[in-house]
Amino acid sequence: MRRKSLTALALLTLVAGLGACSNNKRGDDEPGPNTNRQASGSIATDPKDSKGPAAEIPGAAKGGTVTVIRQSKISHLDPQRVYSFVGLTASQLYARRLTTFKDDGKGKVVLVGDLAETPGTDVNKDCKTWEFKIKEGVKFEDGSPITAKEIAYGIARSFDLSLTGGPTYIQEWLADSPQFDTKFDFAKNKTSLPPGLSTPDDRTLKFTFAKPHCDLPFAASLPATAPMPAAKDTGTDYDKQPFSSGPYKLTKNEAGTRLTFERNTHWDPATDAMRHQYPDSFVYEFGPDPVTQTNRIIADSGADASAVSFNGVDSSLVSKVVGDQALKSRTLQEPTPSQYTLTINNNRVTDLSVRQALNYAIDRDGVVKTLGGETVARAVTTLMPPATIGWKDYDAYPAGKSGNPDKAKELLGGKTPELVLGFQDDATNQELSTHLKGNLEKAGFKITLKPIPADTFLDETKKKDNPWDLYIGSWGADWPSGASILPVLYDGRAIKAEGSNNGASYLNAPALNAEFDRILALPVAEQGPEWGKLDEKIMKEYAPVVPLYVDVMFTIHGSKVGGLFIDSIWGSVAVTNAYVKQ
Repeated sequence: MRRKSLTALALLTLVAGLGACSNNKRGDDEPGPNTNRQASGSIATDPKDSKGPAAEIPGAAKGGTVTVIRQSKISHLDPQRVYSFVGLTASQLYARRLTTFKDDGKGKVVLVGDLAETPGTDVNKDCKTWEFKIKEGVKFEDGSPITAKEIAYGIARSFDLSLTGGPTYIQEWLADSPQFDTKFDFAKNKTSLPPGLSTPDDRTLKFTFAKPHCDLPFAASLPATAPMPAAKDTGTDYDKQPFSSGPYKLTKNEAGTRLTFERNTHWDPATDAMRHQYPDSFVYEFGPDPVTQTNRIIADSGADASAVSFNGVDSSLVSKVVGDQALKSRTLQEPTPSQYTLTINNNRVTDLSVRQALNYAIDRDGVVKTLGGETVARAVTTLMPPATIGWKDYDAYPAGKSGNPDKAKELLGGKTPELVLGFQDDATNQELSTHLKGNLEKAGFKITLKPIPADTFLDETKKKDNPWDLYIGSWGADWPSGASILPVLYDGRAIKAEGSNNGASYLNAPALNAEFDRILALPVAEQGPEWGKLDEKIMKEYAPVVPLYVDVMFTIHGSKVGGLFIDSIWGSVAVTNAYVKQ
C-alpha cells in the first residue's frame, strides 16, 4: 500500500531532475541550455502556503497588454478538454483548479491548494478517501460563488466522451476502470455525480476510490478540476466561451486568429497563492510562423515590444539570436520535460521487425541539427526523459548518432514497407518530417507525408482508426514520475474509439498492462527503478515508438514585458507573473 508521505514528498522532492536534463558543459556565452537551474519542490503542509495574495514580482506594474504569439490556435479552451502545453498555461488565466503548482520561475515549485484550502486531506491515511475544503470568497466572472458543487459538476462532465482531449486520471480512478464511460454516462446523468465523487456540503468535495491513489493532489492540479455552473454548460461549444474563475476572462474570440482576455473584476487576489493581475489584458495571436515571430520580436516595435514567442526562436535564426549580446536579456532558455517521438501506429504497423527497423533508421544527430542544434533539442533513446524519477540510460537499437540504414534493411529482409507519416502542418514539423522521410527512405521504406491541421492534430491521432502509420508525437509528464508517462502512453486498456490517452501508439500487450499494475501498487519510493527497467523492456520487446529528442525551450520576448519564465512542470512559457514595463 502506498503511503501519502512517500507519494507527495518523494515526487516533489525528486522534481530536482527537471532543471538538469542536459549534460551541456558550455560557457555562459555559448549556446546550450541553462544547466545552472536546479528545480526542487515540496507539497504545502501549512494552509498559509495556499492562501493569497501571491508574492509581488519585483518591478511589476499594472497596465498594458501582453501578447503571446503562436503559429497554431489553441486546440481547446474548455478546461475539461485542455491538455496541450499552450492550453495548460493559458488556462491558468481563466480556469482555477483544486490544486496548482506555485512556481518561482527559478525552479522551485510547491503544490498548493488553488480553489481548495490545502492540497487535500488523505482522510484515512490509505489514499482511498480524499477531502478538499473549498476556499471562501472564490467567485466566477459574474460574481456568483464557486462551491464544491460546481467543481464536482466540472469533473462529472469530463466523463462525457463527446468532450474528448483532456486527461483521464481522475475519471479512471473514480470508475476503477480505464473504460470509465461504462461506469458513468454523463449524457444520461447530468444531475448526478460519478461513483465515488460527492459533495457533503457546499465547501467539501470528497473522493472515494476502490484502490489507493496517492497521486490525487497532483492530478487535481490539471484543469479538469476547474469549476462550471451546470447552466453555463454548452457542451462542445464551451470551447468558444469558457466561464472564468481566474484573474482574467475571455472577452473576444476571433475564430482561430486572436483571443483577448481582460481582467475579471470578481477575482480576489486574497484567495490566490500564485496568480497576478498586472496587465490590463492578454492577447493570444495565432498565425505567424516561428521565423515571423522571431523577427517581429527582434524588431521590438509597437505591440511586439510587450510580446513573447510561444513557439520559440526559429531554427534558422538561433545563431543570430545567440550571437547578439543585445538580445541576451530578452531570451528564455531552459531544458524541459517534453519528449518527442516518431510514434508508430501499432494497429497498422504490426510487424515488430519493421518497428525495430524504424528505430535503426533514424539520424538523431540530423534531427537535432534540423531543429536548430543543442540550443533547442537533445537526442534521446529512451521512452522517459532524463528528468524522470528512475530514468535509466540505455539504447535498445544502437545505430550511432546518424542511424544505421544497413541494419534497418537487414531487419526488413528485402521488404519495402509503404508508410504514411502524418505531421502538424506548421513550418517546424514540415521540416522535421521531411528529414525523417529522407532517413527512412535510405533504409528501405517508402514514405508518404500527410499534413494534419495543427489545431486538430491531437484529436485526430487519438482516433483508433486514424489513417496514418507514423506521426511526430510529444509528451510531457503531468508530474515527474514514470507513473504519469509509461502507463498513460502504453496501457492498452485505455484505448478507445476516440480520445485515447494511449499516446496514439495503440500498443496493447496484456503482459505489459499487468506490469503497470504491479509497479503502481508499490510504494512510490520503490517505483523509480522499476519504471526505468520497464522503459527498457518496452523498447526491446515492443518498440512502439522511435524516441527522438527532449525539447529545450529557447524563446525571445520584447523589451517591455517582464515576469516571464519557463514553467518547471510543462516546460513552456508561463504568463502568471507577466507584466508590461511602464
